[in-house]
Amino acid sequence: MVSMSVIAPHVTLRSPEPALIALPWAKPLRDWASPDVELVPLEVGPSRHLVRFVRVAGRLLAIKELPAPLVEREFAILRRLESAGMPAVTPVGAVDRGDGEGFIITDYLRGSIQYRRLLSTPGAATSGQFSGRLLDALAVLLVDLHRHGVWWGDGSLANALLKRDGNRLQAYLVDAETAEYQEQLSDGQRQHDLDILVENVAFGLADAAAALGGSEVDTDAAVRASAALRDRYTALWAQLHRPFVASANDRRAVATRIRDLNALGFAVEELSLDVTSGEGMRVSLAIASRRFHAEQLLRLTGVDALEGQAQLLLNDLHEYGVWLQVQSGERLATGLVAARWRAEVLEPTLVRLRPHLASGRDALQAYCDALEHKWILSERAGADVGLDAAVADYIALGAPAPESARGSGGDAETISAEDALVSAAVSAADEDASR
Repeated sequence: MVSMSVIAPHVTLRSPEPALIALPWAKPLRDWASPDVELVPLEVGPSRHLVRFVRVAGRLLAIKELPAPLVEREFAILRRLESAGMPAVTPVGAVDRGDGEGFIITDYLRGSIQYRRLLSTPGAATSGQFSGRLLDALAVLLVDLHRHGVWWGDGSLANALLKRDGNRLQAYLVDAETAEYQEQLSDGQRQHDLDILVENVAFGLADAAAALGGSEVDTDAAVRASAALRDRYTALWAQLHRPFVASANDRRAVATRIRDLNALGFAVEELSLDVTSGEGMRVSLAIASRRFHAEQLLRLTGVDALEGQAQLLLNDLHEYGVWLQVQSGERLATGLVAARWRAEVLEPTLVRLRPHLASGRDALQAYCDALEHKWILSERAGADVGLDAAVADYIALGAPAPESARGSGGDAETISAEDALVSAAVSAADEDASR
């Protein structure tokens, strides 16, 4: 009698839904098929490993197959990033299939954009204005990773996803199989990681340009554009970590330093002062996560938003507060202004917008897009056109956004954005913002 070895996978799940447990974990991912598994045909970016999207109990998951030791490492890193509140995909589980291979399971990042879609028009990959937001997003992500002791190891455009965050982009780490954690990274480790990212971004930009522009690709332009990433990273790291010495009792200098950090989105959670021999003081600041405005908006209104969204929404709230003061002739309490803004402005506008948004699209981002549209229309008209008129015009255009299909009735998970709409939405905002 010949004995047959049976694969016995070891499954670790953070959400023990029966349907998730029942997936065919013993099979290679290429062999998964309907009707046993509800596969969702989503676009997958460049990857050295097979990735498929599966809907389980109404939840959309990304499942990546890779060697079992890498599964364990990536799951641990993603758990650490999640606990630190870092922008990364959320880990759901890890599987050691028992044959040397395994799966990493993460939640699908709704509203996310792959870099190829963002850079979907000729010239976009190397255009300074167009790629600036992308490079800023990657620089912020790498700074955050390094601040939390994470060495990425293979940072690239393909290993990150993007989400529109107000009038900027936010990058999310989506591939951590090469990442390593230490209590603190040395300057040499940080620079090596930065070198890898800059080189990979140059290749990614050149590749995106080649896919759209044919054989004549300006490789030098891609290299120059990626080099700007190094400058952005270096400037932000220096801003967060530069020594700060002020004259004794110079409270204004300390307040200015904190305000500068707040403007970048970083909150200060601890401050210590040491008097120096020259009767000055050395100020040490413990910097928290990059959610200063998001936390402020949450406290005031109960609205949970991304950092860039929160900055735009707070500006809108303050503008409404000024209008209320002019109308009433008296200054109202901040809490009352916040409550009225949410009840009288934000919520009614979201009700107007939602029927025109593709399924799964972030309604708060659509509101921010409408605010940007209002600003653009007002600049062109030379006067404030008002939110109502701007929202009506925005809806008439199909409530456009790069992360979903134009118009209503579509499924954001299965419909690709129109290339022209992607470039128009981002480029128009960049063009007007630069004036």
